[in-house]
Amino acid sequence: MSNYAFVDEVAIDDFVRGATFFGTGGGGSPKDGLEALKPEFKKGKNVGWVDIGEIPDSALVVCPFMMGSIAPHTPKVKQEMATFGLVEGKRKYMRKEGIVEAIKTLEEFTHKKVSAIIPLELGGSNTAVAISAAASLGLPCINGDYAGRAIPEIPQTTPCVFGKPLCPIASVDLWGNKTYIESTISYAMAERIGKLISVAAYGPAAQAGFLLPVREVKECYIPNTLVECLNVGSTIRKARETGEDPITKVKTLLNAWILFRGIITEKEWRDKEGYYWGTHTITGEKQFTGHKFKIWFKNENHISWIDDKPYVTSPDMLITIDDTSGEPIPNPLIKEGDSVAVIGVRAREQFRNERGINILEPAHFGFKDIKHIPIEELTKIVE
Repeated sequence: MSNYAFVDEVAIDDFVRGATFFGTGGGGSPKDGLEALKPEFKKGKNVGWVDIGEIPDSALVVCPFMMGSIAPHTPKVKQEMATFGLVEGKRKYMRKEGIVEAIKTLEEFTHKKVSAIIPLELGGSNTAVAISAAASLGLPCINGDYAGRAIPEIPQTTPCVFGKPLCPIASVDLWGNKTYIESTISYAMAERIGKLISVAAYGPAAQAGFLLPVREVKECYIPNTLVECLNVGSTIRKARETGEDPITKVKTLLNAWILFRGIITEKEWRDKEGYYWGTHTITGEKQFTGHKFKIWFKNENHISWIDDKPYVTSPDMLITIDDTSGEPIPNPLIKEGDSVAVIGVRAREQFRNERGINILEPAHFGFKDIKHIPIEELTKIVE
């Protein structure tokens, strides 16, 4: 299924569900993803993806992405936004339209023509919006991405692991403000500048960068991840329809681990520096009764503890899903009282080298005393 176009809205639902699963708590709202994809499908557009081999090696590929915190706005923040004229009725773009405008703006600034699009990461909104933008522009979307999951920082992507240029970047926030980052001294500074643009806009800014020829994309992308999202989403749905356990089914499909099951008993979060930070505490049920599990997130889930002992960490994936339906739950939507299961998935091979580990391990996030141990080497995985 290297080349694929959605045939109905059920398939779109399946895809967004699977992308939300790999979003590991981040990657944007699945509601936004569905609202981006379904209108393009209803217009009769060819909405889907193609194999990278269908595109000439010299053709330019752009990578669009949303930059900014996914934290909800408090009433106090909304009041502050209003002093700058940032009120809901004055929003100029939805996410997909912002991405389209960012791509067009990058073309205008660079005087170069884009021939294809590739998503930055996997997530309920961010992947779907990239596919939708490609359909809107009449461009192919490549079956793959640059992270194989969702990540909070641009330097945590495969082009950065492989030393590919990120700049120039065009940025268009959802209110209509445009900026252009011509060059930066490092990936970290590109992240910082881009994130502060989103902070100024009190929310996500649509950005476009990594303008690379196909031959260079082939050197660093993670292939076939879009079809993988579709397969995960359809597996969860079909299990529900047949009365089977979706958690067991998706575990088998991905050779994954059921790390924990229980009730969300505490949620702590804050919006800081353009990121959504926090910790979820889960009190065990079923075979995990008598135990506690914690997950620390920076937009996405990155570090876990079982009974206060460090457990699975990034770059391996920690995915929180509804314990009955198997529906993946983004971190902003998780609330106390939710019954959840935590699924552990092995990191993509592109992040199982020294550089890949260094940019996603606990020490990168300030947890210097926690060492990343590959999920398959942990001996205390209890199922």
